[in-house]
Amino acid sequence: MSTEQSTRQFRGPALGPHDPGYDEARTVVMGGIDPRPDLIVRVADADDVAGVIELARQAGSELAVRSGGHSGAGHSTTDGGIVLDVRDLDSFEIDVPSRTAWAGAGLTAGRYTTAAAEHGLATGFGDTGSVGLGGLTLGGGVGLLSRKYGLTIDSLLAAEVVTADGELLRVDDRSHPDLFWAIRGGGGSFGVATRFQFRLHPVDDVVGGILVLPATAEVVAGFVAAAEAAPDELTTIANVMTLPPVPFVPAEHHGSLVVMALICFAGDPGAADRALAPFVDLAPPLANLVAPMKYANIFLPEDPDYHPTAVSQTMFMKSVDLDTATTILDRLAASDATMRVTQLRVLGGAIARVAPAATAYAHRTSRIMVNVAAFYDGQDDRPAKADWVADLARAIYQGDDGAYVNFLAQDGQAGVRAAYPGQTGDRLERIKATYDPGNVFRRNQNIRPATGP
Repeated sequence: MSTEQSTRQFRGPALGPHDPGYDEARTVVMGGIDPRPDLIVRVADADDVAGVIELARQAGSELAVRSGGHSGAGHSTTDGGIVLDVRDLDSFEIDVPSRTAWAGAGLTAGRYTTAAAEHGLATGFGDTGSVGLGGLTLGGGVGLLSRKYGLTIDSLLAAEVVTADGELLRVDDRSHPDLFWAIRGGGGSFGVATRFQFRLHPVDDVVGGILVLPATAEVVAGFVAAAEAAPDELTTIANVMTLPPVPFVPAEHHGSLVVMALICFAGDPGAADRALAPFVDLAPPLANLVAPMKYANIFLPEDPDYHPTAVSQTMFMKSVDLDTATTILDRLAASDATMRVTQLRVLGGAIARVAPAATAYAHRTSRIMVNVAAFYDGQDDRPAKADWVADLARAIYQGDDGAYVNFLAQDGQAGVRAAYPGQTGDRLERIKATYDPGNVFRRNQNIRPATGP
């Protein structure tokens, strides 16, 4: 295919390897991922989306769909195929009286949240402002309002999806309900979402920010216990890690093991101190930046030129007792990675009040989401860091074989089945066979079409 021929088909720009802006357009967030697509199309509307899908089908090219570019598995791009880039689908239309909004799939969580905050409203997304709504929503959406308002998909009312045959569908609980069920957690295997309709919630001021505690087994286990006992208004993300040279902690603590937690209390500000006290009382904080703020300011600053190289593994756990905490700390201390972390997210709350079969997110009853990660320095260093991650994950495994699809790496079909076990996976495969029997949308944590009844 020629870029010139392809450009004529689309309203949005189509870039080939020799076009200005190509290298910038093909760059994704994670480092160590450097494919060279034959073509990148920054689609302008649903017709462009349908045209790119048809072009990929005719050419037999692998098709990657890119929103924010945060895929840890590198699925936001492709080597030698076509990238369908939805970043310019960034519309935002809010209906304040009904507390709903239509948002383009290329809008970022930060931009949506800032726009909604002008009305004292919010939808719960992840914890990073630059993440695109497309991938985050389709995978489920675990974030800083999850314990109070559920996953992102629990606020999803409808979506517009272009299918493999180029048809634009509006899907909701009445129109194509099977597809609506699938895109609420089932990932990008079923079509290209162009717009989402979300429910908004009254969220204005929160109490949130970073709390840094020295990491001992007692502090790690105590933090998880406090998060489990906390009211639903409080969501935490605890990173047990080596402390980087951050300016808000004295230099003598840099490189030491800490719990660096991101905390968000979205309740009555007068109750915040009582909710936060169990965490602050665990140990004298090395830094306490938790303070009243607008919810739109909860996302931490990001460096757009930062492209980390890391390996990771996602899993669920039932508890973190002293023995488990000790294992985590011992393994972290023994690693020579420049950065290594075990991230602990206590779930429950509104997440667990949705029936497991109600959406394609299958892990409503899982209690703690864990992500083990290590940064590596060059490809020669990667195998050793991958082994370390796998060893630590095995050491703290407690029998829950599930995984969160948005945190999967290059885990293959084993990872897909961990994300979608049993009847959930079977149902997704049947829906896939209806809407994409040729598996056009396969550059993802792929649901393969069922081959029989």
